[in-house]
Amino acid sequence: MANVLDEETGPVRAEGREINVIAKQIPVTVGKGSKVFEVLLWFLLIIPGLVFLIMKIKAASYLRQLEQKIQHDASQIDNYLEQRVVILSNLAQLVDKAVKLDKDTFTAIAEARSFGKVLSRDGNDMSATSAKIDSIGWRINKTFENYPDLKAHRGISDAIQQNSYLQKEITAAREQYNDTVNTWNREIQVWPTKMIVAAKQGYTTRIPFIASREIKEQANSVFF
Repeated sequence: MANVLDEETGPVRAEGREINVIAKQIPVTVGKGSKVFEVLLWFLLIIPGLVFLIMKIKAASYLRQLEQKIQHDASQIDNYLEQRVVILSNLAQLVDKAVKLDKDTFTAIAEARSFGKVLSRDGNDMSATSAKIDSIGWRINKTFENYPDLKAHRGISDAIQQNSYLQKEITAAREQYNDTVNTWNREIQVWPTKMIVAAKQGYTTRIPFIASREIKEQANSVFF
């Protein structure tokens, strides 16, 4: 039997293809077969029905705990983002003492510091906030390109190192969040127990972290 995916005969897309996250929540649904399955367990013998009921109770508890884990992971990202806003705010003030930064930079910082509402855990608001903070860092970096001597300032140098550290922590926290979201999306599709429970509870798949268009464009830029 020939290979189903054959890199020799194609189809081959030489121009490549950009990868994007599909920002869509898919509801969990079960068909009539699942309902018939549950009825038969009770109709044939009581014990299988009771066993399956206990399994569903455990599955419901597990999914609720997993949902809280998603909240915890998302909160960790919020914590690191908030710390990074503080660092970038201090960095911007130090740079502004040497050269005048664009007023839009400080406006963006003020907006990022106002974590007034709880972020939506579907990843949309979180991605938007993260993109705003990344944009602040990018604007400050552009200033460094015009004034490279600024990096020799001790306070600025320390702030740059702290910002670099927080960027790594945010990346690691995003990976953890995506892992938990992936676990959720996989578990709610496990038939029969978890899938039936998920469908009855109205659960949907979760959207992982999405990088902003601006960040993607910068990633494809020439830096050197």
